[in-house]
Amino acid sequence: MNILYFAWVRERIGLPREKVDTSARTVLDLVEELRAREERYAVAFSDLSGLRVAVDQELADFDASLDGVREVAFFPPMTGG
Repeated sequence: MNILYFAWVRERIGLPREKVDTSARTVLDLVEELRAREERYAVAFSDLSGLRVAVDQELADFDASLDGVREVAFFPPMTGG
């Protein structure tokens, strides 16, 4: 699965994207797997209220299924102006 990181999430993790093998069933399961990898992931995902997620380029909730998903993106909320 391809994981994309944007804005401060990318800065904290130090990567714009990566390919991961996962057994996660939901986005939240994936976040838990990532948090357990290294401290930089734990820091980036410490407060999920400040994050949004897209699954195969569609906005989703953290309880969204990853069944058949090819891409997950994490980013801070967008503001318009």
